[in-house]
Amino acid sequence: MGVHIQLGDISAEVVRKDIKHLHLNVLPPMGKVRISAPRQMQLNTIRVFAISRLAWIKTEQRKMQAQPRETPRLFLTRESHYVWGKRYLLKRVEQDAAPSVELGHNQLVLRVRPGTDEVRCQEILDGWYREQIRQVAPALVHKWSPALAVEVARLFVQRMKTQWGSCNPVARNIRLNTELAKKPPECLEYIVVHEMVHLLEPSHNQRFTDLMDLHLPPWRHWRKALNELPVRHEDWAY
Repeated sequence: MGVHIQLGDISAEVVRKDIKHLHLNVLPPMGKVRISAPRQMQLNTIRVFAISRLAWIKTEQRKMQAQPRETPRLFLTRESHYVWGKRYLLKRVEQDAAPSVELGHNQLVLRVRPGTDEVRCQEILDGWYREQIRQVAPALVHKWSPALAVEVARLFVQRMKTQWGSCNPVARNIRLNTELAKKPPECLEYIVVHEMVHLLEPSHNQRFTDLMDLHLPPWRHWRKALNELPVRHEDWAY
C-alpha cells in the first residue's frame, strides 16, 4: 500500500516503484488518483507535480463519474448483453450438463445447471469473454509487432477493475481486460497498440502521443468511445 497526499479536496495515493519518472493515473469507476513515483523522490516534489496536473485530474474525474453504468446483471432470458459492441438478448437454458455459452444471430445462449446463481453465471460468462479476447488478441500483437518494432514476451487476459490494459516494460508482458470483448473490436486494437507503445515509451509524454499519432491516427476516437460506452456494474473496492 502507498501513502496518501491531499490536493485540496482530492486524495491521491502515492505508490513507490523502481521507476525513473512519475506516472499519474485517474482510475475508474469514480476517478481515484494514483501516482507511481521513484522510490527516493521526496513527497513534496510529488505533490508539486500533482498540483500542476490538478485541472486535468478534475476533468478526468468528471468524465468517469458521468459515464453510464450497466444495471446489475440477473442473467435472465431477454436481458441485454454486449459482444464486440453489438447488443444480444440473453437466452438462459437450464439443463443438467456442463455450463456453456453460445453466440447466435441475435442471442447469447447461456446454458447452466438448474438453480445456478448470479455469481456463478457471471463467472461462466466472464470465462467466455476471456476466451474471446484470447482468440483475437494474439493476431493483433502479431500484426503490430513489426510495425512498432517491439516484441511482446507474454500476453495475459484477465478481469481488471481499474484499467483496460497494462504492461510491464521490463518483462515485456501485456495484460488486457476481459471487458474489452464487450466493446467494438477497434477498441481492443487501440488498447493493444496503446500497451505495445508503452513498451517503447512507459509514460504518457509527448513521445508516447507522437508514436500513437504516427501508428494509429484514430486512437483518440477509440479512447473517447471507451470512455463513453457503458461500463460494468460493480461494487468497486479499492
